[in-house]
Amino acid sequence: MKRYVALLLLFCLILAVPGSFAESAVPEYNAPVQEIPDNEAMAFLRKMGIGWNLGNTFDANNCTWLKNHMEYEKGWTGYYTTRELIQSVADAGFGFIRIPVSWHDHVDKDFNVSKDWMDRVQEVVDWALDSGLIVIVNTHHDNDAKWYYPDSAHFDQSVKFLTAVWTQMAERFRDYDDRVILEALNEPRLVGTANEWNFQAGSAACTDAADVINRFNQIFVDTVRATGGNNAARYLCVTGYAASPANLVPGRFVMPSDSADNRIIVFAHAYTPYDFALNTKGGKAFARGNLSQRNDIVGNISVLYKNFISRGIPAIMDECGCLDKNNLDARLEWCMTYVSIATSYGVPVAWWDNGSFNGNGENFGLFSRATGEAVFPEIIKILVARAMTETVPAE
Repeated sequence: MKRYVALLLLFCLILAVPGSFAESAVPEYNAPVQEIPDNEAMAFLRKMGIGWNLGNTFDANNCTWLKNHMEYEKGWTGYYTTRELIQSVADAGFGFIRIPVSWHDHVDKDFNVSKDWMDRVQEVVDWALDSGLIVIVNTHHDNDAKWYYPDSAHFDQSVKFLTAVWTQMAERFRDYDDRVILEALNEPRLVGTANEWNFQAGSAACTDAADVINRFNQIFVDTVRATGGNNAARYLCVTGYAASPANLVPGRFVMPSDSADNRIIVFAHAYTPYDFALNTKGGKAFARGNLSQRNDIVGNISVLYKNFISRGIPAIMDECGCLDKNNLDARLEWCMTYVSIATSYGVPVAWWDNGSFNGNGENFGLFSRATGEAVFPEIIKILVARAMTETVPAE
C-alpha cells in the first residue's frame, strides 16, 4: 500500500511540473506476457519491484587526492549519502536499492576491513531498510591483480582477498532478515585485455576466466552459508563473465550448488541498445517500432527468462539505464519499452544512478545528491509504474 500511495503522490508532483511527461505522454506498451512459474522465489522478485543503484558512491576507489579513505564515499559525486536521499528513493516507489561497494581501499595487509568503513555501509543499509527498501550489498571495483582477478594464475591470491571480504560482509549482516541480499562480484572480467568486454568462444583465456568465475561463485555461496544465522538461507546474487547476459548460458555459467533451496539470484547488466543507452557518442533516438532496437532489449532479457525464470530460478537485471543526451522524450520511450519487456518476462531491473547530470559523459543521474530531490520525475514515474504491474496484458 505504501508504494501505491507513493506512486499517487509522484503522479501529482509530475502534473504540477510545466512541460513534463503529463503533457507529453509516451504511449503505453504492453509486451506479450510470458509464463512465470509460481514459487517463493518468484514472489520475492515481485516484492522487489523496481530497483535503484547508489552508484559512484561506496564503489568510488583510488581517490588518492582525498585526506582519508572515509572521504571516498564522496570522491566521485562530491556528496555524502543522506537519509533524505534514501527516503526520496523509497517514497518515489522504488522497491530495492543496490549499494555497490569497493573494499580494497579500506582493508589492511591481511584484508581486514576498516571498522569505520563497514559501519558506514551498515548505516546506509539501515536507512534503506527503515525506508522499506530491499537492499543488495556487493563487491564492486575490486577486479585487479592486486585483489582478485578471474584467471588461474591469480586464483589463490583472489580467493584470499574475496573470502576475507565476503566473510566480513556476511558476519556484519548475519542477523538481518531476507531484505538484505549479498552479491558476490560486480562485472568479473579480464580487465585490461582485448577480451575485457568481449567473451571470445574458443579462447583459452576466456574459457579459463569463465571457469574461475564459476569457482568464485561457489566459494562465495559456501563462505556466506558457513557464517550461519540468517545467512544460512539468505538470497545471494551471482553472475557470469562481465555480468553479460550472453555469458549466462550453459558452457559458460554454472549455477552454484547450495544448501538452501532456490535462494540464489542470477543477475546481469544490459545497457541496450548500446549506441542509444550507453555510448556517449551514439545516437539520441529510440523507438520501440525500431525492431533492431527493441529486439536488442528482448534478446538480453529473454536470456534470463529462458535459462532461469522459466525454470523457477530468480534472475534480475540489476544495472540498466540510458544516459542523458538532452533527449528526454526518447529516454521516456526507452524506459516504457525496457521495463515493460522486463516485467513481461518476470525480471526486475535496477536503474544505474551515478549522480551525474552535467557534461558529455555518462549522465545517468535521477536524484540530486545535494538535495535528495528527483531531477527526472518523468523517468521515475514510468520506471515505477511499469515495474509495479505484476501481470501485463498481451498485445
